[in-house]
Amino acid sequence: MPYDKKRVYIILHNIRSIHNVGSIFRTADAIGVTRIYLTGYTPAPIDRFGRARKDFSKASLGAEKSMQWEKRKNISALLLELKKGGTQIIAVEQSAHSIDYKKVRAKASAAVVLGNEVTGIPLKVLELCDCIAEIPMRGRKESLNVSVSAGVALFRFFDCIIPHFSEKVGDCGVANAAHANIPRYR
Repeated sequence: MPYDKKRVYIILHNIRSIHNVGSIFRTADAIGVTRIYLTGYTPAPIDRFGRARKDFSKASLGAEKSMQWEKRKNISALLLELKKGGTQIIAVEQSAHSIDYKKVRAKASAAVVLGNEVTGIPLKVLELCDCIAEIPMRGRKESLNVSVSAGVALFRFFDCIIPHFSEKVGDCGVANAAHANIPRYR
């Protein structure tokens, strides 16, 4: 499938830090993400009066000007809408039902959900996801900064579907959850 037919989305839910969101915009631009959805209280590149936020632009290096983004009130409705259109929903989160992120194979249309820096992604949101991917920690800390997690996961997932990122396209882990007995959170 040609790259222009592939859809790569990011959903940022209840992320507090405008600097983290700006950094994720910059990473999304580098990867070629189709659209970023901002849900909950995640800050947008513009304030409620329609003014550009300088602190956002400083972190994103202006990526908000080249990225398509949209503020959505209801994350559950958004996830159901994307799923109805055939989009695979991948949460990046630590949970009893998560799998190693290296075992996830993103489909041609996939959305990655990232959540709050402290509380993570709510259970009601995880229940709507097709899989939950976890980035294993090897040190003493239990997690990465959300913008770092975004970069690690996005480059791995989309190395499989965006050919110019990998010389070995298709060598990206398991084919899909149905064939690999990957646990699904339901």
